[in-house]
Amino acid sequence: MTHQPHTRLQTLAAESAMILGAFLLGTSEFAAMGLLPEMARDSHVTIDVAGTSVTAYALGVVIGAPLIATMAAKTSRHMLLVFLLLFCAAGNALSALSGSFSTLIAARFMSGLPHGAYFGIASLIAATLAHPGRRAQAVARVMMGLGLANLIGAPLGTFIGEHTTWRLTYFLLAVLAALAAIICRASVPAMQAAHGSGPLKELSALAKPQVWLAFGIGSVGLGGLFAVYTYLVPTLISVTGISESDAPLVLVVIGLGMFVGNFLGGWLADRGIMRATGILLVLNLVAFAIFFFSVHNTIAISVSVFLAGLAALALVPPLQARLMDVAGHAQALGAMLNGCAINVANALGAALGGAVIAAHLSPASTGLVGVVMAALALVIFFVALSMEKHLALNPSQGR
Repeated sequence: MTHQPHTRLQTLAAESAMILGAFLLGTSEFAAMGLLPEMARDSHVTIDVAGTSVTAYALGVVIGAPLIATMAAKTSRHMLLVFLLLFCAAGNALSALSGSFSTLIAARFMSGLPHGAYFGIASLIAATLAHPGRRAQAVARVMMGLGLANLIGAPLGTFIGEHTTWRLTYFLLAVLAALAAIICRASVPAMQAAHGSGPLKELSALAKPQVWLAFGIGSVGLGGLFAVYTYLVPTLISVTGISESDAPLVLVVIGLGMFVGNFLGGWLADRGIMRATGILLVLNLVAFAIFFFSVHNTIAISVSVFLAGLAALALVPPLQARLMDVAGHAQALGAMLNGCAINVANALGAALGGAVIAAHLSPASTGLVGVVMAALALVIFFVALSMEKHLALNPSQGR
């Protein structure tokens, strides 16, 4: 798609607005993990039951991304971005006002619907605005909002929730998401959907085996992060012995790992997408094994969660690049599928982490869930690699 040239200042303003939106969506997702104890007490449910609110958000993303990609295939991208942020604001407001646990679950599901679509559309807009040869860097800058959400937003949201009420965190997120929508409307230039876009063209990506394999690597490989992260605060309090007021400091540590990992993953991906993916999956397996053995020591668990956050988020850039490569002409859905995969991982990880806790195993066992999921992702990775090598030898068979 062609577009009118924009000044560097206009591009910076647009990117900044989209980074703000990414930050708010990321905080909306990850703050829930630090607020689980407060949400459980307020809703009169156990921690593992409260964890289903995390799963509900993730399922919203998984359903919302392909649904929005097809229904809004011909919608102008800048206006779709604004609509998605307003939808996020409404979901967070409903979360803050929920009067029962079932209403909260519905609100978290609703909040997740625009998540994957936002990151996909924002990535496409950033790539379109960027100069040739710098598109990957522009996409990485938008994804930086997700890293900042883990580094600053989630710990701050947890702190606010612990010292006031978890509802205030979501109320503030609703207000800020509405503000971000206004800023995006003013800053992001008008940009129509790609010529010839339509539901069938976008859905064509789903007919490609390598798309499903890349999706599977992300869906399973990132699951360990969410198994650990979802129940990290309860683990820190009940096993490590860290006070509830100090737990957000460890969330800053894992957020810092994620922030660093985002840029490490981009650097590695530029030097070989599949090689980077394989290396990072092995690093994930090692990181979660270390977590399992480090939960009784404050310093050791801080180091292990930093490494876990780094290893997991470093997978995101190469998987994003891989999905864009193998999606062909279905660029919108291809871009959205990475966010969808992350949240399938969120749903799986949170559910499996809750299952081991419900089975009365130590919360440290969430680390073993991460080890198993990283190992399964490596199996999928080797299947994809084998199919790609076979295709290289037999190009007439197509992808």
